[in-house]
Amino acid sequence: MTFIALATEDVLSEAIGLRLLSELPTQVTPSPLLRKDGSGYLRSRMDNWRQLAQRQTIIIITDLDQVSCPITLKNNWLGNRPAPLNLILRIAVREIESWILADHEAMRNLIGNKGTLPPFPDDLLDPKQHLLQIAKSASKNVRHDLVKEKNAIASQGIGYNSRLTAWVRSEWSPERAAQRSPSLRRARIRLHELSQRLKEVNH
Repeated sequence: MTFIALATEDVLSEAIGLRLLSELPTQVTPSPLLRKDGSGYLRSRMDNWRQLAQRQTIIIITDLDQVSCPITLKNNWLGNRPAPLNLILRIAVREIESWILADHEAMRNLIGNKGTLPPFPDDLLDPKQHLLQIAKSASKNVRHDLVKEKNAIASQGIGYNSRLTAWVRSEWSPERAAQRSPSLRRARIRLHELSQRLKEVNH
């Protein structure tokens, strides 16, 4: 049994990571799951992730946010040292919501036929706000979960994470989404390369 550690910013990114691992041709067990709110936790523990990578593969998924490009973020996080072979850092451009929005078929099942879905979600400056905007035209139950109530302090509805994580597990397709999101496509390529390497090692 091959264990792969998964380090993410939040519960939604974790759900995406688990879905990506579940589609690999080589069966893997995601463990441990390493998650706290925000990218600061991930970046501050890079030395820990390097040490962990000496024992097992670790996949880190983070948002690009306002950093200029993925290469800049990688250089900032990794410094001048190359990443260990078993440390895979993947970056959602600009947020994990861009990967979510990239599966138009599943999004239509979630929010209905109203609202414009982005043809190139990686180009959005604020994918989460775009998702929240089009969610306003969804059915009442979905809208209530995703969109914040008037005058609420939170930027999203109270059921945002639970609704979307369940949807990711049941409907979201990494293969479909990768057709519209280059950053997701690169992540899938790296993970499938990893799967092939693990297959060769185990034989």
